[in-house]
Amino acid sequence: MEVAVYGRKFTDNFAPYIQKFFDKLDSIGIGVVIYEPFLDYLKPRINISSKVKPFTKNVEIINTAEFLFSVGGDGTFLDSTTFIRDSNIPIIGINTGRLGFLSGVSINEIETALEDVFSGKFALDQRSLLKVETENNLFGTNNFALNELTVHKKDSSSMVTINAFIEGDFLNSYWADGLIVATPTGSTAYALSCGGPIILPGSNNFEITPIAPHNLNVRPIVIPDDKVLTLKIEGRSQDFLVSLDSRSKTIDSSVELKISKNNFTINLARLHNENILGTIRNKLNWGLDQRN
Repeated sequence: MEVAVYGRKFTDNFAPYIQKFFDKLDSIGIGVVIYEPFLDYLKPRINISSKVKPFTKNVEIINTAEFLFSVGGDGTFLDSTTFIRDSNIPIIGINTGRLGFLSGVSINEIETALEDVFSGKFALDQRSLLKVETENNLFGTNNFALNELTVHKKDSSSMVTINAFIEGDFLNSYWADGLIVATPTGSTAYALSCGGPIILPGSNNFEITPIAPHNLNVRPIVIPDDKVLTLKIEGRSQDFLVSLDSRSKTIDSSVELKISKNNFTINLARLHNENILGTIRNKLNWGLDQRN
């Protein structure tokens, strides 16, 4: 069996736990391929087996890796989806970041989590993606997002106007700092901090959440994910920022964004003691107020 590992830089206090992770994989005879920039970062900090191989492209792992381990926070997890794409390889997040809605394995649970994974004690949680299409193929083949698409002003303090259409029917002109179109997975991320609702995975919805709207009666709205949402942007500035998860591009007002549900999903490996409701409770500290 072979697993892939994708990661980012971490603080020094995490190094012993990362060492324990790789030692455990080596002790049970699991082959490991590591994203090459992360492997270069690891070598001066921990002991890496000489059997470990590097990878740089998704084609190097999609036919051989049984799992992909994301070592970092939720941003690292989101980046790792570009290597998995439509291969159905389950992703397991080891959290060396902060909140960690997606990276559910804490550093103290690494050995137990690995034992559960390789003994089959996990469930696959299929998460829907959104995709964006433009005439100039703005994001190339990585035109999908697990969390959200965001349109944001770039060079000016002036707000932008984002005209939204659902299946060609006019919805609203959002006069705001920007706009978020989130999946159910992304509803607990940027959209939540902007006042959007929490949507459970599998709900077959997108949510549209304005960022600091000028009109306070413009509220988030939930729409079916089988509809095509079109965004047309205008403003005093010539340039605007469009982001898919952590990948960003600059566009001008001539670019129309067509947003719809992607044609493949991403598999999250959930351990036996994890579920989305428990994650929401724990991460948002629900139930800690003893007055309830």
